[in-house]
Amino acid sequence: MNPVVNGIQSLLHPTALTSAVIAFSLLALLLSLGRGLEPALNLERLGIPAALLAGLAGLLLGPYGPIPLLPQSVTDIWTQLPTPLLTLVFATLMLGRPLPRAAGLVEPVASQALLGLLLGFGQYLVGGLVVLLVLIPMLGVDPLMGCLIEVGFEGGHGAAAAMGESFRELGFPGGQDLGLAMATVGLLSSTVLGSALVVLGRWRGWLAPVNPQALGITGADEDPKGFGQQLRELASNLALAGAAVGLGVVLLSGLRLLSPWSGEFYRQVIHVFPVFPLALGGSLLIRFVLEKSGKTQWASQILQREIGTLATDLLITAATASLNLPLLLHDWLPLTILSVTGLAWNLFGMLVLAPLSLREEWFERSITEFGQATGVAASGLLLLRLADPRNLTNALQVFSIKQLLLQPVLSGGIITVIAPLAVNRLGLIGWTELCGILTGLWITLALVLRNWPNKTVASTVLPQKADG
Repeated sequence: MNPVVNGIQSLLHPTALTSAVIAFSLLALLLSLGRGLEPALNLERLGIPAALLAGLAGLLLGPYGPIPLLPQSVTDIWTQLPTPLLTLVFATLMLGRPLPRAAGLVEPVASQALLGLLLGFGQYLVGGLVVLLVLIPMLGVDPLMGCLIEVGFEGGHGAAAAMGESFRELGFPGGQDLGLAMATVGLLSSTVLGSALVVLGRWRGWLAPVNPQALGITGADEDPKGFGQQLRELASNLALAGAAVGLGVVLLSGLRLLSPWSGEFYRQVIHVFPVFPLALGGSLLIRFVLEKSGKTQWASQILQREIGTLATDLLITAATASLNLPLLLHDWLPLTILSVTGLAWNLFGMLVLAPLSLREEWFERSITEFGQATGVAASGLLLLRLADPRNLTNALQVFSIKQLLLQPVLSGGIITVIAPLAVNRLGLIGWTELCGILTGLWITLALVLRNWPNKTVASTVLPQKADG
């Protein structure tokens, strides 16, 4: 090996006490580099996040890349970061925004939830079918590959990393890297393809017409704050996010305490269940207490959003930079087939099923769901900002309430955790049949709800002014 490369690697082999700090500092450096190059490369116009560019740079410099400057010990630490980072993202979701008001939104939330359910369970359905009919006969792949579309697309990098232990225990050690690759494909597809869909929606007139004056939109700026006050606000908001994570840990510990008195299947599920869905419950509980006590100014919408955005960017960078390239090159064909199948299903759900099941603002609401089902919730919100930049529709409010209901179920929730165990117990055929029945049920209920007589008029929800 080149002596210069050997010298650099020797400097990056620290003691155990400092290895994590160095690895995280390198990750932050890569993300800063990606963010710095993004304006010059005009990637935002293409919908490609800077974090993905930073992750690809780390992948090129990693032990499997063409310029292997970084040792395996660094990427080994990076592989452990997505789960805690995703937990922090979930902890910030509800802290900085007012609790959703359900008045007049029961039918929109129900139809949005049904759309999310049919997309999620449909990913298990089409994934199982393509594995059973194509990949197993042709390539003899592991049946657990039938779970990868939902894990990678709906769950994203964090869920794929969190499910790695479960896959390994079930005899599918490559599941984590393949899931991370699916998540990368989903993230790219969500941003690039989703942006093209927004352009198509404007051209076809699918976007809902809204009168800004009727909604009373104002653009008043807040008074500038000093550095000391900004530092105190940042510290308090980080503390609130940490408290939400702590509540999630307590809730998970409580659930695990019940395992000795529960069945074997419950013990298997709770053993691999991650903490991040419960961190969302922690953020919801803290927000409820802040609103009841009149202390909502403690949680800044801007800071909580920025904390979540930074954690998401670090997550994407770490997950992409630590991909196992030899494994991905070995399994490129099944990954390609699964990715195309998942994208085809999500497009069918958005362009065919969504107009049939959503009464109002179908495009804004379905493009958000497409982003969620292809590249996690952050991608859905990004696409919604492109379709509705001034937040003039009810799409964000409806999506937020729906997330409270479905986030603990899909996208890294209980169904994501149960699915590999169900495939192992029922077989892929049994699990795929069950998902087919449920997908058909969700589609039927969505169509029935769409055509049910609507005797109530949904109230207009005014966008909330950001705190802090």
